[in-house]
Amino acid sequence: MSAHTYTVPRFSPEKSALGKLFARDSVVRRMDWVLLFATLLLCAIGTMLVYSATRNRTNLTHGDQYYFLIRHVMNAGIGFGLAIGAMAIGHHRMRTIVPFFYVLSILGILAVLSPLGSTINGAHSWIVIGGGFSLQPSEFVKVAIIIGMAMVLSAQVDAGDKLHPGHRTVLQSLALAGAPVAIIMLMPDLGSVMVLAAIVLGILLASGASARWVFGLIGTGFVGALLVWKLGILDKYQIDRFAAFANPALDPAGVGYNTSQARIAIGSGGLLGKGLFHGSQTTGQFVPEQQTDFVFSVAGEELGFVGALLIVTLIGVILWRACSIARNATDLYGTIVAAGVVAWFSFQSFENIGMTLGIMPVAGIPLPFVSYGGSSMFANFIAIGLLESVKMKRAMSA
Repeated sequence: MSAHTYTVPRFSPEKSALGKLFARDSVVRRMDWVLLFATLLLCAIGTMLVYSATRNRTNLTHGDQYYFLIRHVMNAGIGFGLAIGAMAIGHHRMRTIVPFFYVLSILGILAVLSPLGSTINGAHSWIVIGGGFSLQPSEFVKVAIIIGMAMVLSAQVDAGDKLHPGHRTVLQSLALAGAPVAIIMLMPDLGSVMVLAAIVLGILLASGASARWVFGLIGTGFVGALLVWKLGILDKYQIDRFAAFANPALDPAGVGYNTSQARIAIGSGGLLGKGLFHGSQTTGQFVPEQQTDFVFSVAGEELGFVGALLIVTLIGVILWRACSIARNATDLYGTIVAAGVVAWFSFQSFENIGMTLGIMPVAGIPLPFVSYGGSSMFANFIAIGLLESVKMKRAMSA
């Protein structure tokens, strides 16, 4: 009878499911977890603030105090799914769908100018879907311009044909951005135009384009603003907002009411705030649009200086990680995509918080990841997915 030797198979952690999950080239190891954690925490804080701002507004909630809370959580969940989708596709493979995404975004803002468009809070920039949901196509234009300009400006540089984008390439990218901006001006949605201008400027700076284009764009912006003012393109409510910004004491019961009440709410919060759900200004519904444009006033009143500082810090962390991703990207395309997101989030956050504090004119734009709004939340999370994609591409090549 011959002896048989039985060898016990050795356990290899590299081949186990857990080992694969945490392997050097795995998605888990390559992701920027600081960026993701800061985003989700900011979104969680926003959820509490939105609920606090809307639970007593029966005229908006139809008697259901959880009306906005449920929809805000749904929007965040869908947005997170879109972020995962953007990561799965990858910012490089997105080049193939840039034309489709760009055309779709153009059709979206054109639809706003058709009978499908609706006016909400004075801005004719929405498409009402039904069931309490609406779509703001201009939010997706921000993503379209970032990936579109990145594709045009980086094509020859990433191919090794040039060190910096040439004048013709820059002009093509500006034409690509100019078409949707012109359409949005017809709404007119001045807030979105301001954000898009900041994005375009940030992209040009990151692309290595000639400084003449940057200064030329700034000069054109000033001339354009003067023409818009002189030609009377702005609606009366937009002119009134600038007048109230220039003179805070102007008509505090009328055009200056929003900012006046927002400053009162923030000032009354003190260092630690009055406590979540205990703000008298918020509970008394003194601040209009407090779940959207003026959500920061809820933080100032109920969470105080400390809570407001936490929100600003989390936004700063997101911008810090985005800047790091832009700086360490393996190609110009990734750098421009990340830089475009930095310009977008930084300007929009500064404008939103600034208008609440009275240091910026009211422009009707939400605070990223905090304000209520599906379109904004979806676009913001797509941007996070793009940042994570650029980061993972860098980690893979390291």
